[in-house]
Amino acid sequence: MFGKPAASKVILRSRADRAALIQHRYYTETAAQYDAMHAHEGAADYKNLGLVRALLHLIEPGSLLDVGAGTGRGLRYFRETMPDLRVRGIEPVAALIERAAENEIPQGVIIQGVGEALPFKDASFDVVCSFAILHHVPRPNAVVREMTRVARKAVIIMDGNRFGQGAWPMRLLKLCLFKAGLWEAVNYLKTGGKGYTITSGDGLAYSYSAYDSFDLLAGWAKQLMVVSSEPCKASSWFHPLLTSPGVIVCALRDSD
Repeated sequence: MFGKPAASKVILRSRADRAALIQHRYYTETAAQYDAMHAHEGAADYKNLGLVRALLHLIEPGSLLDVGAGTGRGLRYFRETMPDLRVRGIEPVAALIERAAENEIPQGVIIQGVGEALPFKDASFDVVCSFAILHHVPRPNAVVREMTRVARKAVIIMDGNRFGQGAWPMRLLKLCLFKAGLWEAVNYLKTGGKGYTITSGDGLAYSYSAYDSFDLLAGWAKQLMVVSSEPCKASSWFHPLLTSPGVIVCALRDSD
């Protein structure tokens, strides 16, 4: 009876290791085509980066960290549009960092590392951002906790929103299952016990909504703003929770 918990932990660890290996291999093998394959999402979507830049002008930051910087497309945008902003990035896949020179990112601006253990001191950056990377992380809130630790003024997350995807009955069902604490179990069954899906265009991905981090960010920030990151009609009081397939969450903290 004492051996079963240890055995289950080994199984869970092996699954997580296997998923990490699949994910790392995918990004390494597609590094040369990465920017073209993801041309309209995350840090490649300049319309949404424009919204983020508008938020940054309100915050007046001196420094910014991009978690999961990839090939540096987001950093390039901020270097070009906000030249006084000191930017850094962290990315786990070496092959993607090597492509950053194509986005005119100087060597050393992006360092190799993981979001779950950011190699920076507390409150090292005015703003810490992530652009469409948390749905690739098995424990996204572990990354968000680290983001709040090293952020001084704001944390900005741009990512998908499962509650705004699918037919309306399905959206409501997903929200009810999540609030009842049952979504993880349902997703486990839906994915055949893996907890993730794999597609040729997006690699390995987990079920994640930026709203999954809402309570964590609300506990850290003094003000929280959520805006739609994708075209949709605000036809309900539930906008953007149940109407937008993607959102931008900006958590503001008074650092003074």
